[in-house]
Amino acid sequence: MGRRRQYCRQSCRQRAYEQRAQVKGTSFAPDAVVLTADEAADLSDRVYQVRCAAEDIATALQEGADGSELRDLCEVLIQAAKAADGWR
Repeated sequence: MGRRRQYCRQSCRQRAYEQRAQVKGTSFAPDAVVLTADEAADLSDRVYQVRCAAEDIATALQEGADGSELRDLCEVLIQAAKAADGWR
């Protein structure tokens, strides 16, 4: 039986080693996530879209929107959240 595998494949284990080796001797934390400027801007845009969708739902609730409109707004929020989650 033994212990549970930490890596799914040898290549995943190798990539983890390479990342640890690159961080060694730098001021980055071992679990730091480094993004390019474009990736950071894209992630920021996605988070902004999620926030706007949530604010749209809050506004619709305050204005007494009907169920179908709220369902549509919730669908937009879900799609924005899925897009924001896809940055990995």
